Amino acid sequence: MNEIVYVGKHSITFNVPHHEHNSWELIYCTNEGGKLIFDDLELPYTSGDVVVIPPNTPHSNTSIKGFTNIHINLDDTILTYKQPILVHDDSYNSLLNAFSGAFFQYYENADHRQAILSAYGSLIVAYILSYQNTSSFSKVVQEIENDILRNFSDPNYMLDSFIRSLPYSYDYLRKLFQKELGMTPHQFLSDKRLQTAANMLCSEYNDGNISEIAYQCGYREPLYFSRMFKKKYGVSPSVYFSMKRSAPKEYPNNSDSQKIMLEDSAE
Repeated sequence: MNEIVYVGKHSITFNVPHHEHNSWELIYCTNEGGKLIFDDLELPYTSGDVVVIPPNTPHSNTSIKGFTNIHINLDDTILTYKQPILVHDDSYNSLLNAFSGAFFQYYENADHRQAILSAYGSLIVAYILSYQNTSSFSKVVQEIENDILRNFSDPNYMLDSFIRSLPYSYDYLRKLFQKELGMTPHQFLSDKRLQTAANMLCSEYNDGNISEIAYQCGYREPLYFSRMFKKKYGVSPSVYFSMKRSAPKEYPNNSDSQKIMLEDSAE
């Protein structure tokens, strides 16, 4: 989960034309600011900002003084935003350090590069979830989302019990959650479990034990897990495992980026 599939950094750039990606894009502004332009939104940013862009979201990037942003593409992430958001780094430059580490690791040939990149992906996503401006989400919806993310791997997790413990009607919370995140709480829970399972099936450290993966992803019954997995991905977990093991690892190209060292100002 939170797999980094590409990391790049612009040389001094003033404009990036309208484009989109089929994966999540995370952009760290390392020096002068600029503006990201979407179909119905403009997002000004400055040094220390991170812009999170959902898949298949057309956008362009412009800056009067030029930028050298670091950008990362993620697959199988737990991020759920429907619109682009902006978060700001902390005073310790924690996000910059993580982006910089991912940049250098991406171009390393170390044997365990992918495992390290996976760790950086999860770290960056954790920072974003912690630092996000939640004003666009209701506080109670954020509570439900956070509870799911903390507990989705527990087969004994009772989502309904948590929702009913909140001081609102169950139907109201279900509709509010769906309005803000695009799916019901139970759909969100199922999606997180199945995404995690798919990621585990792709891992080189997993032997494809379906029953064990099912339990680790919050499913008591392997047969029910297999049925739900096939409904989402079109094939059974065992077939998915075989397909991913036989498929070569691919990394996308990006003509806007260059393999360059970070400037002193980005340290």
